[in-house]
Amino acid sequence: MGEKIFIVGAGLMGSGIAQVAAQGKMSVILQDISLQALEKAQKSIQFSLERFVKKEKITVSEKVEILARIDFTTELARAEEVDLVIEAVYEDLDLKLRIFRQLESICPTNTILATNTSALPISKIASVTNRPDKVVGMHFFSPVPMMKLLEIVRGQLTSDETVRAVQDIGTRMGKETIVVQKDFGGFIVNRIGLAYMKAAIDVLTEGIGTAEDIDKGMRLGYGMPMGPLELADLTGTDVLLHSLENVYHDLNNEAYFPPSLLKRMVEAGRLGRKVNHGFYRYDENGKKI
Repeated sequence: MGEKIFIVGAGLMGSGIAQVAAQGKMSVILQDISLQALEKAQKSIQFSLERFVKKEKITVSEKVEILARIDFTTELARAEEVDLVIEAVYEDLDLKLRIFRQLESICPTNTILATNTSALPISKIASVTNRPDKVVGMHFFSPVPMMKLLEIVRGQLTSDETVRAVQDIGTRMGKETIVVQKDFGGFIVNRIGLAYMKAAIDVLTEGIGTAEDIDKGMRLGYGMPMGPLELADLTGTDVLLHSLENVYHDLNNEAYFPPSLLKRMVEAGRLGRKVNHGFYRYDENGKKI
């Protein structure tokens, strides 16, 4: 199982998942509707692997072999060739539902359909297929080649066999896995992490501390490698806002109601590192100014 994997979406997450799957000696087809996105993903994967070579984590010949295992395409129909599909598009439920309807008609009945989502309901996504037992969440963390965690999320009807299969694949990708037993908003990690980032934004809004001191306090006081506002910039303030909205509506819990400051930042285009401006400003290399 999992010798051939199809990934839908060649953005930051999709390209990272393609890389770790290829590093796990699996054949990968990375699909996107945009040729520009595919070209960018190819360069991103190559750059990431070159950094691994410099750090002596892989050899030059291993880099060449890994790249050779990844095929790039604009054709969703090629998902008929694989054991596992991992959808990794933007966190938009309607978009994911549309893709899963298409995958249901393309993929063989034994193909597992996974979604890389940080907050959206797996059971809802599974409901548009005729194989809810084979639909599962595979929540990777960014940057995928560096982060060790893979959160596997059961839908209401996800089978034990499906969970075991994606656990095995996660291990081959070099990941440590945890299993979310109930399909509730935010799962395990974001249920905790989103509330933590929201609290930091509230503290900033109320003028209790500067962004720098909030992050420094959480790094030094709680031993976290990155402060909550730095993490929000890395994730993307738009992604954070969308995740908070999804969890708030799913749980009806005020702890996840999106802060006004976050909404205004997204409206102003302050989306974090990807545009060099979020809670902090960044230079062209992503270094904080």
